[in-house]
Amino acid sequence: MPRDLRDRRSLRAALIGDRAFYAMVLSILVPIIIQNAITNFVNLLDNIMVGQVGTEQMSGVSIVNQLMFVFNLCVFGGISGAGIFSAQFYGANNQEGVRHCFRYKLYLCAILITAAAVIFLTGGEALISRFLHDEADPGRIAVTLGYGLDYLHVMIWGMLPFAVTQSYASTLRECGETKLPMTAGIVAVFVNLIFNYLLIFGHLGFPRLGVRGAAIATVLSRFVELAIVVIGTHTNTDRYRFARGVYRSLRVPGALVRQITVKGMPLLINESLWSMGMTTLVQCYSIRGLDVVAAMNISSTVSNLFAVAILSMGSATAIIVGQSLGANDMARAKDQAWKLIAFSLFLSLMTLLVMLAVAPLIPRVYQTSEAVRQLATRFLWIYAFCLPLISFCNSSYFILRSGGKTLITFLFDSGYTWLISVPVAWCLVHLTSLPVATIYLLVQLADIIKCAFGYVLVRKGVWMHNIVG
Repeated sequence: MPRDLRDRRSLRAALIGDRAFYAMVLSILVPIIIQNAITNFVNLLDNIMVGQVGTEQMSGVSIVNQLMFVFNLCVFGGISGAGIFSAQFYGANNQEGVRHCFRYKLYLCAILITAAAVIFLTGGEALISRFLHDEADPGRIAVTLGYGLDYLHVMIWGMLPFAVTQSYASTLRECGETKLPMTAGIVAVFVNLIFNYLLIFGHLGFPRLGVRGAAIATVLSRFVELAIVVIGTHTNTDRYRFARGVYRSLRVPGALVRQITVKGMPLLINESLWSMGMTTLVQCYSIRGLDVVAAMNISSTVSNLFAVAILSMGSATAIIVGQSLGANDMARAKDQAWKLIAFSLFLSLMTLLVMLAVAPLIPRVYQTSEAVRQLATRFLWIYAFCLPLISFCNSSYFILRSGGKTLITFLFDSGYTWLISVPVAWCLVHLTSLPVATIYLLVQLADIIKCAFGYVLVRKGVWMHNIVG
């Protein structure tokens, strides 16, 4: 047999799995995609509804959501440290270990909620103001700030249900259960959509509350989601075994607390710094005016919807690889890692083609200026072209994280963001007269370096580690 043919077959075997492999992947991935897709679709409709009220309202909501994004990622990062242990405890069939990890998540979320509430209540105005730049019309700044504060003061009440829901949902997913969080998420987003319609515009006798109505709808939907997840978990403990007696004691063994903290703190710091880095990037772009804030808001909302399969692959990858590591099957974990990367890249190419076609159309539904629509379209095209880079970086991050190599993931993710992405954006915005779309493209293309690091780290196998054995 010719050598090149053997090489191609070997590469195919390394990157493409059999039907059983993809059936297993899709059984975990599809419910996550459905939940995230519906959530992002309703976020898009929510965004469009607020956009119908006015550009200033949309910009104010967008800025606050960027701040809430930092809190959400802090919660995600905080519980992810315990989640590494949960997935591996589950792979080792240790339900008591899963319970301890769940309790740890609740304690950590209580600390994060308290800290975030203090920061937003005392410094919310200053934080929002950092995104407001419009020398041509200073009046727009004051109006946008007012709408942002109205939205923020209501959204603070949604932090508690969000954090507790994430503690439950993440533990369920780490135990291979994705349907209950999916169902709760679907119901919640429809509650959000319905009350957005009623409270933003004042239909069916409800008051017309504008951006405040959008915030109330979001908070209400989060309490609904929490109720469904909690009731569904504790009324079916035969299926969700970790919930059996989980509140009989609130104790978490000190040794495990130290282990999770040592492994998980870099993840919490990473997600905090990464989300702050993403927010800082938006703040850098906002120097070019409020139209850029509005265009970035449209672009990010639409991009999150179309990239849902790629981003959901990260959660699926962490679960699949983490369970194999917990079962001490290193060969299977490594084999799965490369096949999952290849599958994610395939999804990114399919998404790229769709986004290129629809990018000029979606901004048209927003009640905003033509300049904002055109800029949003350019941002969407750039994001689409860079999807393979985003896909590879996302998969590499979750593979590295699955084995508990949190310091490496910290350097790979937020370290790269602050050392490369943010300085590049800041220099290009402040030291050049390049169009903001060109700056956005150059910052995205800088992730080629990150992909190279990810490839080397995954290939070397530094992440293959059983942390619960």
